[in-house]
Amino acid sequence: MRLEIRVIPNAKKFSVSLKDNMVKVHVNAKAEEGKANAELVERLSNWFESPVKILSGEKSRRKVIWIEGDEQKLIKKFKQGETDGKDIH
Repeated sequence: MRLEIRVIPNAKKFSVSLKDNMVKVHVNAKAEEGKANAELVERLSNWFESPVKILSGEKSRRKVIWIEGDEQKLIKKFKQGETDGKDIH
């Protein structure tokens, strides 16, 4: 599943939410040396229980990511639980 997101680095908590028709992902890591991207991929892969990769936007807050797996299952997972600031590993 292809998904456009906005990443907010250096956040107090990792969270995923839908705001203004945009998926926003807050990551703890700073946007330096790929740290925020690495956290983004690792945490989302764990949360969706599927491989995640960045398709575009490596050096931007706006990114396009690919989440491998059944699209309906992934959408259901997202609707079930925006993280609302809950820590996900």
